[in-house]
Amino acid sequence: MQNADDRVPGPSAPTAEPALHRVMRPWLLLLFIVGDILGTGIYALTGKVANLVGGAVWLPFLMAFGVALLTAFSYLELVTKYPRAAGAALYTHRAFGIHFVTFLVAFAVMSSGITSASTASRAFAANLSDAFHLDLAEGIGVTLVGLAFMAVVAVINFRGVGESVKLNVLLTCVELTGLLIIITIGLWAIGRGEGDVSRIFEFKASEGTGGAIWAAIAATTLAFFAMVGFEDSVNMAEETKDPIRTFPRILLLGLFITGTIYLLVSISAITLVPPAELGEGETPLLKVVAAGAPNFPLGVFGFITMFAVANSALINMLMASRLVYGMSREHVLPPALGKVHATRRTPYVAIAFTTLLAVALITFVGEVPALGGTTALLLICVFTIVNIAVLVLRRDPVEHQHFRTPTILPILGAATCAFLAGPWTGRDPVQYRIAGALLAIGVGLWLITVWINRATGTKPSEPQADDIGGKGPRN
Repeated sequence: MQNADDRVPGPSAPTAEPALHRVMRPWLLLLFIVGDILGTGIYALTGKVANLVGGAVWLPFLMAFGVALLTAFSYLELVTKYPRAAGAALYTHRAFGIHFVTFLVAFAVMSSGITSASTASRAFAANLSDAFHLDLAEGIGVTLVGLAFMAVVAVINFRGVGESVKLNVLLTCVELTGLLIIITIGLWAIGRGEGDVSRIFEFKASEGTGGAIWAAIAATTLAFFAMVGFEDSVNMAEETKDPIRTFPRILLLGLFITGTIYLLVSISAITLVPPAELGEGETPLLKVVAAGAPNFPLGVFGFITMFAVANSALINMLMASRLVYGMSREHVLPPALGKVHATRRTPYVAIAFTTLLAVALITFVGEVPALGGTTALLLICVFTIVNIAVLVLRRDPVEHQHFRTPTILPILGAATCAFLAGPWTGRDPVQYRIAGALLAIGVGLWLITVWINRATGTKPSEPQADDIGGKGPRN
């Protein structure tokens, strides 16, 4: 019987490119998954969710976890069937074989990374203002800090992936520490009889949501932003030891760990801070610390929160720029976006392009719910396609054994994701406008590239192991 690492389908030996080094052991893959899911969503959007459902703020996070879990099973079948680094773009192309559809999926993933990073920059600025009592001018001050923050991210991105990855490991530990502080404060306060535990059972739908069920659905579309990130792990398949056996247990374990953390954080938050107060402003967890541990230095937690959301921005801008670079190299975006800096060896034009898009979003949109909701919308659409791709690719057998999800799960995954993408959920219309504008930019660039390709006689390449990515968000 073949070793699991050797069962990966690939090109024949004479033409094969050197394989990526398999350095990701299970514990390291688990750290990557947990760190990628944890991020801006829970730090910035807990209060916005409370505005929609009142004290039952934990419920939308639980519902979002359920939808994410369905899609995770689809990713598990695909990543063990095709253990390659191209993620959603590869699965889409294998299932449907249409270059334009593959491009839209890849560009949507890239766009979700930019909207997620823009959300993080706004949250960074808001936490800086509140934690250190800077009283930045509403709107303008926070926007300027967000833009400065994005410029720093671009510089780090330009310096190279080595610096970015090292900083990402540190920031992952920081963001996890911040959430554990919230959970500890909450449990300590509850144990001492402080706070109001009964609030977690108080469901109060906000006006205009159409009742309790629709309020919970609307809140779920927002809370879903906090659950994305698990899909990024499939891009590490070629660098994971024995991915066919490792991924199912590690990906599911990572999801359950983060889901549990989110539930405990949301329960701690609503126990210590009333829903109306929690929903004011953009720094809900700072209020939880102030209420549950008045003697805890608020500046320290503000510092932790700032650098926790910075992790989301860094990893999403890093991968968005590489995705643009990859699409350019495969002749589906203009060739200028594929230029590499002679000294730093980084895709500087792609970095500049993605940074400019982020700057535009921070300047002209700015609000965290709109940007976070757009991230969730784009990825929910991608997840719908991935769930359908699982079923289509059942007719494409492979020689090695792989994880097979029960057929009902991708069906439910596609149905729930498609449902959550619709306007009937109460999703803010601005999210559709932002997503539409970003995809319109992509289509415009696609048409320019088609014209260039025809003029030069160039044809788009077929997606391969690590070509046009699929790496993105995001939270």
